[in-house]
Amino acid sequence: MKRLPIIGVLALQGDFREHEIALRECGAPTRRVRDQADLAEVDALVIPGGESTTMSKLAVAFGMLEPIRERLRAGMPAYGSCAGMIMLANEVLDGRSDQETFGGLDIVVRRNAFGRQVDSFEADLDAPAFGPGAMLGVFIRAPWVEAKGPAVEVLAAIPSGPAAGRIVAVREVGLLATSFHPEITGDRRVHEYFVKMVQEA
Repeated sequence: MKRLPIIGVLALQGDFREHEIALRECGAPTRRVRDQADLAEVDALVIPGGESTTMSKLAVAFGMLEPIRERLRAGMPAYGSCAGMIMLANEVLDGRSDQETFGGLDIVVRRNAFGRQVDSFEADLDAPAFGPGAMLGVFIRAPWVEAKGPAVEVLAAIPSGPAAGRIVAVREVGLLATSFHPEITGDRRVHEYFVKMVQEA
């Protein structure tokens, strides 16, 4: 019997528990990743929402920055939500001068693009790649994609309002990122999509 891929959830900071629950509801075995030994045991990685500068500092402090970069370069599938999108981006605008990312996604993201915590909002998104019907996007101090490379596929954008057209979900080969937090809505379509990506990889 073929072993199911183990999806790691980076558990240095942020809402990793919610991602674990979502993945398990999709039938995926999970493992919390806090060090290199944990990383060696997983086939893919989810980078949760949280605070990207804190996550960056902890990744350096725990010796995880380069090992994760190496795994991503070697083709490990990964999904990042909100701060996780920032951590997967090759370039960050409005970040701290010492902020590091894992990189891998050929995107430029703007940190806290939609404003501060008090500017958090919800929007119904048209995201057919994840399945039929509108998808509720929850945006909390969220980034957006300011620019992207030619190989990056846009999966969702803000439909209306002052931020209309801003890109909030992308995929490039085995890397997936969303500005919003599907892990807290109960809608498992994004996680199901990622689990399928991992299985196909």
